[in-house]
Amino acid sequence: MASVRDTTKTSADAPGIPGPVGGGADALPPTGAPRSRGTRSTRSRGSGWGPRLELVLLIGPALLVFVAFVIFPVVLAAYYGFFSWSGYGPAVDFVGFRNYIVILTDPDFIEALGHNGFIAIMSLVLQGPVAIALALLLNRKMRFQSLIRVLIFVPYVISEVVVGIGWSLMLQSSGSVNGMLDKLGLGAFATDWLSDPSIAIWTLLVIITWKYVGFAVILFLAGLQGVPEELSDAAAIDGASYWQTQRYIVLPLLGPTVRIWAFLSIIGSLQLFDLVWIIWGQYVASTAGTSTMATYMVANGRNAGSYGYGNAVAVVLFLISLIVALVYQRFVLRRDTAGALTGGKL
Repeated sequence: MASVRDTTKTSADAPGIPGPVGGGADALPPTGAPRSRGTRSTRSRGSGWGPRLELVLLIGPALLVFVAFVIFPVVLAAYYGFFSWSGYGPAVDFVGFRNYIVILTDPDFIEALGHNGFIAIMSLVLQGPVAIALALLLNRKMRFQSLIRVLIFVPYVISEVVVGIGWSLMLQSSGSVNGMLDKLGLGAFATDWLSDPSIAIWTLLVIITWKYVGFAVILFLAGLQGVPEELSDAAAIDGASYWQTQRYIVLPLLGPTVRIWAFLSIIGSLQLFDLVWIIWGQYVASTAGTSTMATYMVANGRNAGSYGYGNAVAVVLFLISLIVALVYQRFVLRRDTAGALTGGKL
């Protein structure tokens, strides 16, 4: 009876019978053997024009739309910003950087820029804690959970025109808010919510919080779905309370979602226009202390018949938003985007 070693050797030496895996030199293909044609054809297909053409066909339409409706208008606005142009006929009155110098030295624009900055900061301060608290509450099993989520999100999907008109009717001197205060015996607190410069900006913040907090809540609820329940269960087994679990486990893991929401809120605050324009209008916004860079642009550009100046304001607003976005991405979102690129580098 042949031993196992003899059987293995015989099968390896026999012609046409493959040897054992990893059997040394006998398992290797002979030197000079031709390469597989399938490998060569696959490699030629991968480096040919097929994938490149497919990439162009997929990206091309979106890129054309982006260039036509984003890049080109910005370049055109920058061009007209160097002219004193009324909007009719060719722009021939070249003024150089005069429009930009007037913008940056105009006290009204500086005031509007301050309002945008104040709204951006206070929106984070007011909406953030409220949205996180509501998201943590709605993330637990409770009765009418879906209905409450819908009711919180409804203000966000309502048109800004409807929201602006509705709040302006309720908050005027003879509106329902002051009427309700009178009925409750709190008539001393009735005031001019829209025209008083010391209150109007806070009124705007309340309206913004009411409208946009639902978006933050839905965004945070989506982020909470990515927090593993096993971590909370393990913390509970170790004796951690509910609030300790939320503070030391859930909220740190929710950090990337919070930072993305904060970025969207800041950019939206810098470009705020519709609610202010609908509620306060062109003239009341400046006297009530609620003007923004966008309302300044429309009031001093299109409505004043100075389209060149208005385009210059649009360019300044674009540059401010771009700088804020780049700085925020560089110092705040870097830790979230570092792993998304090859090598973990930005």
